Amino acid sequence: MDGKPKNVTGEREWVGDYDPFADTEEKRVIFAALDSFYQYRKAAHYNTTHTRRQNFYALPSAHWELLSQPPFSYLETLSQIDDCIDKNADLASQILKTGLAAFSLSPDVPERDENNDWHGKATPADVSKANTIIRQFYRDWSKEGEAEREKCYQPLIADLAKEFGDRRDRGQVKVLVPGAGLGRLVFEICNEGYAVEGNEISYHALLASSWVLNHTAPGKKYELFPWIGTFSNHVSRDDQLRGIKVPDVHPGTALSESSVGQSTHAFERLSMCAADFTVLYSDEEHKETYDAVVTCFFIDTAPNLIRYIETVGNALKKGGVWINMGPLLWHFEDGKRVDSKEGSENIHNEEEEEKKDYQDRQAERTGIAEAGSVELTDEEVVLLVKRCGFEIESYEKSVGETAYIQNPNSMLQSLYRVSHWVARNMR
Repeated sequence: MDGKPKNVTGEREWVGDYDPFADTEEKRVIFAALDSFYQYRKAAHYNTTHTRRQNFYALPSAHWELLSQPPFSYLETLSQIDDCIDKNADLASQILKTGLAAFSLSPDVPERDENNDWHGKATPADVSKANTIIRQFYRDWSKEGEAEREKCYQPLIADLAKEFGDRRDRGQVKVLVPGAGLGRLVFEICNEGYAVEGNEISYHALLASSWVLNHTAPGKKYELFPWIGTFSNHVSRDDQLRGIKVPDVHPGTALSESSVGQSTHAFERLSMCAADFTVLYSDEEHKETYDAVVTCFFIDTAPNLIRYIETVGNALKKGGVWINMGPLLWHFEDGKRVDSKEGSENIHNEEEEEKKDYQDRQAERTGIAEAGSVELTDEEVVLLVKRCGFEIESYEKSVGETAYIQNPNSMLQSLYRVSHWVARNMR
């Protein structure tokens, strides 16, 4: 896939040099993402409160009657959580609305119009992704998530300033941000005056980032409740029911203000691209295009890190910098990746035709879908980056402790000790 949602000017949306609906699989993924935000409300009510009411009433009657009274008031708590779910679902509906408009799809599909029927396409896994996106607004677009952003985003922006601080016109410095998520880091880099392009493969994230960057109104905030989906490790119900408001800053207003005195307005310096990072940015068109590549909590999404390194090396200008921060929670560690030859023998029948079909499909897999995976240590990652033509200019191991969409009041705190390094492309 290779398409760009509009920037904050509101002039264009999801433009590119191809039609995403021309590819059957691409169309299915887009429809599933849209439908997941539609299904969010019903699924959240069912999974969060409906099943708990059933389990609650399955208790001995004397027990559930006790817990339904003050100071416990468990049934009242479930009703409050239902109200919170509806608030979250209101935002999901806004993301769906703008997404449908972006792809020129109707909320109500006419009968027999199977070509444009996006309803019912989301799997439970798709709906789970929508739920994760709703929670991710806490990290990227709430005042309360500022502490997480400060520890992860500000060091990267400081590295950019160290490298390009003497440039008279930062708007001429081109920065690529793979794994851009909901677009906050892209927004912050643009706000500092750079020309920045965010890249994201997830349509769930792209739909949400497009909404917050392009469709929120000045002064309008949406209330969200990020902690209602789990009932474990809460000190109090107030902690579980605590809400946030998003976005904490209106992107269009902030970028307009930061553009005063700049030669290029921020609206012309920010874009988001829907694509598989290793497929798009390894081509000739993007060769030696960017002055910097900034990766945050990204490189561990690689099944084969060498592909990522090669892609960064292709996209960066010679002498350009790669700035990285994040842990190594390898996303494919538990995946059942198989070699094409072994897979044909173990998965398919022994008939030669079936083995050949499987091998042909494996040969066609590219990018994130490419067969094979490997997990490296942090030290090995840095050595590999160096071996692949980069010069390591700084390397900090286990920098501080940072959370990722973590309830600060939870009885369970999961923290990362991240790696932070800067490498220069010498190829």
